[in-house]
Amino acid sequence: MSRYIIRRLLYLIPLFLGILIIVFAATRIAGDPVRLMTALNPHISEQSRINLAHYYGLDQPIYTQFFMYLSQMMAGDLGNSYAIRGGIEVTTLIGDYIGPTMQLQILAMSLALAIAIPVGIISAKKRYSKLDMTVTTTSLLGTCIPVFYMGIIAIIVFSYILGWFPPGSYITQISDTRNYFLGNPTLDILWHMAVPTGVLTFAILAPIVLLVRSSMLEVLKQDYILAARASGLSERVVIYKHALRNALIPVVTYAGIYFGGMLAGAPITETVFNWPGLGRLFVQATTKLDFPVIMGITVVITIMTLIANLITDITYGYIDPRIRME
Repeated sequence: MSRYIIRRLLYLIPLFLGILIIVFAATRIAGDPVRLMTALNPHISEQSRINLAHYYGLDQPIYTQFFMYLSQMMAGDLGNSYAIRGGIEVTTLIGDYIGPTMQLQILAMSLALAIAIPVGIISAKKRYSKLDMTVTTTSLLGTCIPVFYMGIIAIIVFSYILGWFPPGSYITQISDTRNYFLGNPTLDILWHMAVPTGVLTFAILAPIVLLVRSSMLEVLKQDYILAARASGLSERVVIYKHALRNALIPVVTYAGIYFGGMLAGAPITETVFNWPGLGRLFVQATTKLDFPVIMGITVVITIMTLIANLITDITYGYIDPRIRME
């Protein structure tokens, strides 16, 4: 296993560099960064543009710029923003915004797995029953409806009609603690998280329920399951010890893909709920053509995706010993 992990880590290095080269080249194809960042200032002189290009190293050949960026990145420096917070460091920006995003995404993913796996198992055991039809229909509905539309409907119902939860934001924007939910900042954050977490959880668990159901139905037809039942094992042991372990492979695959790309899908949810996370920062940087911030967030997304794929591959071996780490 150790040799396999080392091999996989070495394989990820050229893959990461390839993705980085493509993204870096794409930001330069979009146009001259200096002219883009000064497009709204018609009074800037050409000499000022030249000075800005020199300051950011943009007057160097593109391959030199890439190796400069790569060396700075290895030292933990992702450059400075062009248009956000007066040129603040990108690492500081990402550090400020990644927390709310991870809280929302990880909580939603955990709840989705905790709900979807047992629901999918029950649905498979009671195939074609009313419960199964209800679960399948609801899951298909959750898969078909876009997240942003579910978010808007949830805000209208739970925030404006019922008035149970705030329509967005991360915390009550008033420093006086008496205005927090029950006077507690932590409870206030959870109160604000309720609607976006609920919407995101439903959007994630819908396909997972269908995956667990279809995978369990396939596994329950296998000969070794019939043999386990014939040997007198209880239904609980057959389902949870023998069948579920083999049925989890596609679920692990989906969870790994989602975890790796959770930041890539965050802009939609965070924009709808005015959530101060990395996704909304990515949208803000894109509209302002702030290439260092775009590159920095892309680096984080790439690293998370590669790590998630590695963890997924390793998990396969623990779930199913038949999968050899060749």
